[in-house]
Amino acid sequence: MDLCFLSALEIIEKTKKGEISSVEVAKSFIDRIEKFENKIKAWAFFDKKFFLEKAQEKDEWRLSGKPLGPLHGLPVAIKDIFKTEDMPTQYGTPIRENYQSRDDAKVVSILRSAGAIIMGKTVTTELAYFDPGKTTNPHDYSRTPGGSSSGSAAAVASFMAPIAIGSQTNGSTIRPASYCGVVGYKPTYGLVSRDGALAQSFLLDQVGVIARNVEDVALCSSVIIKKDLQDKSTISYPTEDFLNRVQAKPFFEPQLIFIATSKWKNLDEDAKKDFEKFLKKIDKQVTVYSNPSYFEKIFDYHKIIHETDMAYNFLSTYEKHKKKIGKKMIEAIERGLSYKAKDYAEAVDQIAIIYDTFKEAFHHYHAIITPATTGYAPKGLSYTGSPEFCTTWTYLGMPAITLPLIEGSGKLPLGVQLVGEKLDDVRLLQTANWLLKKNKKK
Repeated sequence: MDLCFLSALEIIEKTKKGEISSVEVAKSFIDRIEKFENKIKAWAFFDKKFFLEKAQEKDEWRLSGKPLGPLHGLPVAIKDIFKTEDMPTQYGTPIRENYQSRDDAKVVSILRSAGAIIMGKTVTTELAYFDPGKTTNPHDYSRTPGGSSSGSAAAVASFMAPIAIGSQTNGSTIRPASYCGVVGYKPTYGLVSRDGALAQSFLLDQVGVIARNVEDVALCSSVIIKKDLQDKSTISYPTEDFLNRVQAKPFFEPQLIFIATSKWKNLDEDAKKDFEKFLKKIDKQVTVYSNPSYFEKIFDYHKIIHETDMAYNFLSTYEKHKKKIGKKMIEAIERGLSYKAKDYAEAVDQIAIIYDTFKEAFHHYHAIITPATTGYAPKGLSYTGSPEFCTTWTYLGMPAITLPLIEGSGKLPLGVQLVGEKLDDVRLLQTANWLLKKNKKK
């Protein structure tokens, strides 16, 4: 079989045993990229010669008998908002065309140290906001792949990469993973360093992982979850035996809360019908939970923080390059400049207050279940879709994962999102792994 169809776990296992070489794996992905990249356009930077050289280095390292890292030989695609010392970091904007950083982002450095091969940079929407890049949806080239981790989700979904790093400040990992039919995971806020990544909002930016199964996501996450003194949001979190715990069968069938939220009315009719059908399929595991009234202001709070922080972080870009950056980014920065300090302070304070009020729900339930998006991937490439089914959980810093469990007409995928208690990422991923294996279409 073509090696590009192997899971990340299989690639690592077979490479370490010498059953396949890193060069063979690289050549398989190169063939795949040469076949589909001109249609999907997932890559902001990809150099096959460079990729092969790095793969050869991994083979030589293994043959030397030196210790192998937990991700030895695994190709990983990196969203083009993370610095890479040997590849351009362009943030999806023409004002940084061919920009080269001097060092790696922390997550890139950790991946390299673990033996991974950084295979290239994937397309992001401009400055990781709403102005779209060139990427198309692998299931229908006329549809959006979502944003802002557009290329990361599309590359994994089309088997041009086994795993990819993305980011989320609103719905930028979950939404494209849902539209492209792959697994997208956003850990609890503070588990993965953002050092060396494009900064939109200190309080909202979170690193994401995209793969084709939960176990690959767990393996990669167990490596990149790490306290970093350069990112003051990060905390120490034990990852010993992380993957084995995620793979383990739950002691009893997980119980889930379904919260429609006030955004349920915005779900497309076809998607609503298909999601309700899925809920009926697992109704023994689902309890309907009324939408907490204190959730209603979250969307305003998130917007105030997000846009105020963007106005702060991108002010010089706005002043110097206003005519060169996208319209949606300009509008967000200008709104961000207009908010009052007391409104920002309230929005920040409410993160902890709302979460503390709500978290007791997890004493009785494993996770929340909710749509990942407002529907199937929209037609056209000018609109990357709405993140509104992600906003609440991103604002609260809760871990979330989307699973490709629903298939609509034309075989378009729709993600089912699970949300967990803060710092209970293992239980969330274990529950997700159980649900995906139990309900995945053959």
